Amino acid sequence: MNLQDRYKKVKEQIAIAAAKSRRDPATITLIAVTKNGTPEQIRQLVEWGQSDLAESRVQQLQQRAAQLDEWLARQQGKNDKSPSPLPPPGSLRWHMVGHLQRNKVRSVMQLCQLIHSVDSLRLAEEIQGEAERTKRPMACLLEVNVAEESSKFGVAVGAALHLAEQIDSMDEVQLVGLMCMAPYSADPERARPYFVRLREIFEEIRFRKIGGEKFKHLSMGMSGDYKVAIEEGATMIRIGTAIFG
Repeated sequence: MNLQDRYKKVKEQIAIAAAKSRRDPATITLIAVTKNGTPEQIRQLVEWGQSDLAESRVQQLQQRAAQLDEWLARQQGKNDKSPSPLPPPGSLRWHMVGHLQRNKVRSVMQLCQLIHSVDSLRLAEEIQGEAERTKRPMACLLEVNVAEESSKFGVAVGAALHLAEQIDSMDEVQLVGLMCMAPYSADPERARPYFVRLREIFEEIRFRKIGGEKFKHLSMGMSGDYKVAIEEGATMIRIGTAIFG
């Protein structure tokens, strides 16, 4: 399968999984994780209308964003006399989905619309301080280690509610949902209990009115298990290999 076939298949599978769970596929955001994509592949996705992109490493995020903005600016220059179907430079929605160190917060906040991987009070405080400095609120997801794996980042399940309350008390950090990574398995069904657990934590936080109306996102599901994640309520899925190969 080529890039177009893989991309089309992912979108078709999203629609099928949404229908199975009686959901509108328009409520599910496909985030293309560009880690293994070539610049040409990523530009092709943008031409096809893919505007939500993600990286897990800060340096690669900076490089990808700069390359795409430069390309979009060139394309816009070529099309000055007629409207361009491409988005203007700076309008793509970048997501930070990897572990974020506090000393990298400023760089990420200059580029990203959403940080998926807030996993500690100290990181949230760093984001709050930078948001105050720039007068730009930052939308974030709380990453929960639902698998309780020592090799994975994320707040412990038992501490998630308390940390959500602490983050919600910050003026410039907007807590808009939760994120998790299920353990890798060749069987997507083995991820289901972890997605169910994250949704339960999500529902408890909403019940306590933490985060308010903006708290509405579940970022869960990757290339091997995104269909199961959608069935369990994912509003954002992070897909790399299934698109780029």
